[in-house]
Amino acid sequence: MSEVCALFISDLHLQPAHPATTAAFFDFLERHARHAQQLYLLGDLFEYWAGDDDIADPYHAQIVTALRALSDAGVMLYWVAGNRDFLVGARFAEAANLTLLPETWVTDIAGQRVVLLHGDAQCTQDTQYMAFRAMVRQPAWQHQFTALPLAQRKAIIAGLRADSRKEQGGKSYEIMDVTPAAIAEVFEQTGTRVMIHGHTHRPALHHIGDKLRYVLPDWEPDATPPRGGWIAIDSAGVITRHDLGGAVLSA
Repeated sequence: MSEVCALFISDLHLQPAHPATTAAFFDFLERHARHAQQLYLLGDLFEYWAGDDDIADPYHAQIVTALRALSDAGVMLYWVAGNRDFLVGARFAEAANLTLLPETWVTDIAGQRVVLLHGDAQCTQDTQYMAFRAMVRQPAWQHQFTALPLAQRKAIIAGLRADSRKEQGGKSYEIMDVTPAAIAEVFEQTGTRVMIHGHTHRPALHHIGDKLRYVLPDWEPDATPPRGGWIAIDSAGVITRHDLGGAVLSA
């Protein structure tokens, strides 16, 4: 039987208000991730992250402790920032013992050359979001923002999230999805044939010529039907999609 080389998850949006998602995440770490060689967190693990000085929050500390336990068990952890938790930095990485990766990362896993990303940078039709993204990803903006008191940062983030929910109500799914041109550009620049990303909350396997684009699900166990799951690559290089219970999904 082939061993699990790597697992990939994204868009859990962990927060105290969603205890079922938190419980599902801990169950995944114990029952599945612990048996893998590598775990890749591809963005929006948290609903939001105001800065690494919030790491002492009891809920956040619980998540960090769980990740650290997984790392201490021998699983290598990797992080690609999402649009909700791009302020995760060195302090968090050290506490959880994980490696922070660039927003586009190419790696070879069991003979598969894979490009990993969150996916928000490829939603180029959403010009309003792209302008906001360009601003908040600037080191100068981040330095200025994280210099504010933590409570003030959280209030600002709450306001931004409320505005975002209002704006999304007037946007089509197509505008908020990745654009084919942006995806083609990533494939061309990286020389890969397999892509794994999240962000869109539209899990699927897309065949683009001889290339494969895997989209991860968001997690919401209390939804009807429940949402969630992950992607796995085994030692034979076989890529599989799994639902929240671990069952393999058909392509």
